[in-house]
Amino acid sequence: MGVTDGRWWREVGWRHVIGVLAVVYAAVPILYILSAALNPLGSVTSTGVIPTRFSLENFAALFSDPSRPFGRWMLNTLIVCLSVTVVQVFCSALAAYVFSRFRFTGRRGGLLTLLLIQMFPQILASTALFLLFTDLGDIVPSLGLNTLAGYVLVLCGFALSQVWLIKGFFDAIPKTLDEAATVDGAGHATIFFRILLPLLQPILAVTGLLSFVGVINEFLLASIFLRQAEVRTVAVGLYSIIDADRSNNLGLFAAGALLTIIPVVLLMQYLQRYIVGGITAGGVKG
Repeated sequence: MGVTDGRWWREVGWRHVIGVLAVVYAAVPILYILSAALNPLGSVTSTGVIPTRFSLENFAALFSDPSRPFGRWMLNTLIVCLSVTVVQVFCSALAAYVFSRFRFTGRRGGLLTLLLIQMFPQILASTALFLLFTDLGDIVPSLGLNTLAGYVLVLCGFALSQVWLIKGFFDAIPKTLDEAATVDGAGHATIFFRILLPLLQPILAVTGLLSFVGVINEFLLASIFLRQAEVRTVAVGLYSIIDADRSNNLGLFAAGALLTIIPVVLLMQYLQRYIVGGITAGGVKG
């Protein structure tokens, strides 16, 4: 019996211990944020990991103070996230189709260039973008600083960030589908939109979720381009709350953080069926 227990511990038991430690490590920050959001005092010193007091005062305060229009920040964030996500996924899918299905001069160099550009942090381009959109705002005010359209345009500059992920999925689709459609008289647009695009639902769901989460968490460029309160996103708005008083505004910050999670969770639940369905369909066909 002892030998069996020792073997179980060596092969399986230690994994359970690591799993429990990982869950505890991930749960502690979440519990702390939840405790701070429900704590009516909302200060650092009165907040612990385990909630001791329960109140929705912090959530109500987010929507009652005109100086911090949280509802407007959420709306701005959703507008930016949906716009940028659609552009990024669509442009990345088009580029991935070209790089996967065609052979042309500069193809390998283009793929390596896209990969190399993604290695550089956004802060390197912040100064150039600031100067560019300052001048652009003098010509087209609706696309300058402190405008959502200008900020969306900036983020759309990273529209090809998902090319490598989608290209790998394209490469797994047999080219015989393209050839059969070409024989039947289909053009590239028909092949892409009516034949290949429906097969890309799993990877489009994944890349769309990654883009959405990346945009909703983007802070650096948003803090530079969105200075006025009414055009801020949630990331910049919540930072302005905690920056005003780091000790006593923790509850407001935590409440806003919890509300910000809701769109991501809802999107994940909606896209889950496409991800799981695509994997299941692929497994059955295989």
